[in-house]
Amino acid sequence: MTRLRLASVNVNGIRAAFRKGMGDWLATRDVDVLALQEVRASSDDLAGLLGDEWDIVHDPATAKGRAGVAIASRHSAQIHRVELGPADFDSAGRWLEADYEIDGTTVTVVSTYVHSGEVDTPKQDEKWKFLDAMTERLPALREHNPLAVVVGDLNVGHDERDIKNWKGNVKRAGFLPRERAYFSRFFGPDGERVEGADGSTGPGLGWVDVGRAQAGDVDGPYTWWSWRGQAFDNDTGWRIDYQMATPELAGKVTRYTVDRAAAYDQRWSDHAPVVVDYEL
Repeated sequence: MTRLRLASVNVNGIRAAFRKGMGDWLATRDVDVLALQEVRASSDDLAGLLGDEWDIVHDPATAKGRAGVAIASRHSAQIHRVELGPADFDSAGRWLEADYEIDGTTVTVVSTYVHSGEVDTPKQDEKWKFLDAMTERLPALREHNPLAVVVGDLNVGHDERDIKNWKGNVKRAGFLPRERAYFSRFFGPDGERVEGADGSTGPGLGWVDVGRAQAGDVDGPYTWWSWRGQAFDNDTGWRIDYQMATPELAGKVTRYTVDRAAAYDQRWSDHAPVVVDYEL
């Protein structure tokens, strides 16, 4: 058996994250594959910060200094893909797939950064398009490789356990019933009719929310806290960073951890890394 430690984190700008201590965290975590979101830097910046021991694939956003997703690995990517959705849909910097052969087993890793959205604005329209594109891609991704995992900042709390103050957020992007319905279908039993929080129904896609499967029926564990006020100190957070695996890969999980900083002044991003061990 081979252990694959997969870490995913929205770095909120990787250059700033390294200035605040991300490198110290990475040096102690023995990570095999590192998925990043909101990189906001060039490929040269990434290589310079991470070092020569990492194989890096990177998809920057169309607009410089925005979004950007990357995957760094101790293994070389066999192939990577960045297309998602219709040809006229700009998904640059938000969806990156890569195949890795690890001791004879191929694992497909996707680093994704879903739009944050804003109710009744074009930003929310782009989020709906992205979630539609994910709905189309997930079955094909599983068909491509039964051992696949989609990780990253998905910018939606699936249910009431995923947001500390959920009652005050049901009309805000990130916890809209229609958004949550997509996730009910993502995680619903494969092929079965699933009812979403908005009353809509659709077929379940059979993917596994690794964080919820491992944590059980508890609040959180949260992965994002506002920089403002006492949100971090009071653990008033949101669980919006996921590792979403095929059932075949989810069955190989041996450990799930949210690397929450010990104190507010030790944070190097407003998100915490989600770290999962898979035994292949």
